[in-house]
Amino acid sequence: MPPRLAAHISEFKQSLRLLRTPRFGTYYGATLLSNIGAWSQQVAEPWLLLSLGASSFLIGLDAFVQSAPALMLILVGGMLADRADRRLVITTFQAIEMMCPVTLVILLFTHLVEPWMVVTLSLMVGITDAISMPSFQTIGPSIVRRDQIPTAIALSATQFNLSRILGPALAGILMASVGVIGCFAANAASYLPFIAVALWILPGGALVAHPDQVFDRHHLFVGLRRIVTSEHMRGGLITVLTTNALCGPLIVFCPVLVKEILGGDATQFSVSLGAFGVGGLLGAIVMLGIAAGADRRKLSSNLAAAYGGLTALAAINPWISVLPVLLALAGFTMSISNTSANSLLQATAPPRLRGRTISLYMLAMRGGLSMGSLLAGISVDLLGVRYALLLNGSLALVAHLAIGRRWIRAPLPIFDGQARTAGL
Repeated sequence: MPPRLAAHISEFKQSLRLLRTPRFGTYYGATLLSNIGAWSQQVAEPWLLLSLGASSFLIGLDAFVQSAPALMLILVGGMLADRADRRLVITTFQAIEMMCPVTLVILLFTHLVEPWMVVTLSLMVGITDAISMPSFQTIGPSIVRRDQIPTAIALSATQFNLSRILGPALAGILMASVGVIGCFAANAASYLPFIAVALWILPGGALVAHPDQVFDRHHLFVGLRRIVTSEHMRGGLITVLTTNALCGPLIVFCPVLVKEILGGDATQFSVSLGAFGVGGLLGAIVMLGIAAGADRRKLSSNLAAAYGGLTALAAINPWISVLPVLLALAGFTMSISNTSANSLLQATAPPRLRGRTISLYMLAMRGGLSMGSLLAGISVDLLGVRYALLLNGSLALVAHLAIGRRWIRAPLPIFDGQARTAGL
């Protein structure tokens, strides 16, 4: 066996040992169940809107309002993750969020659902997610050693992308048997293990001695400034932002592409999304074989550019049978690019800034997706879904080639004995 391949296999086996630890293993399993429920609803919701006669703009608006609150609230969520009682934050806001799919179940059961109701409930999900998710995202890195953070993030990426496979598969079964109502019910139930893990793993009480300073704007902006002035971290954030703004609409408008352009049905739509998840899972598995000290900038930048090219190819593809293949490749490139950037950010962030670092990463992801979805919804109505996605993919390819050249030339962070980044 070639030495390089043997090293990757050894690194992969070492990474899997983290799943055997009770705390991280339980966190992994509960988050997987939660994401399966979320993805089943992600499949059902745009299909429901199409069935209710919603326009492409309204579908884009629905995706926008799920992510747009991140633009205003996720930095507050990051500050809460660093300085407040994370257990209280997670349980409170996730319990409120759980009521949104429960409400949709009731509306569907009573035949009272309207498109504006779906969009309004999506806005509620966006608000609660923006505030609580930075707290939940800090759990993984906080329960492992610093040198295990890249492995923990790669494992989290495997469960997220595994849920991209299992969620659409579950949605396909439920939509074919009991209808979209089953997907919303499954999502509502999936919040329970998500909340239970926070109650078990996280200690109660504030993380700092002065909870009255939780919303201190000076502390918030000083921490953010220290993060974004680090060139290697800024490059990662810009790469993630560009990817989600320009390539994220490929998944948002996949139901339009499948139903209105390629003549597919709900099963073919769920298969296409499942293929994206398969590719993402394979990408996350590949990341488990990458050494913790490896420079992940080239991986993130090059694969982000490839994702842009695949978005353009998916737009002009005329065959429904080829779409899952293209989406699998897109999921593969997306997973490696985002996971590489996330690992770089979290492994180099000081613990006292980790919540704000995660909030900036999520802001780049969700803020980029929200703005990209809204703008793509307008361009889809004006140009059609093919030309809109072709334009997005081409812009992403060119942008990442330019961004990557500068990012990769930036000096790598220097660590001291506490594994802190110089200048942070």
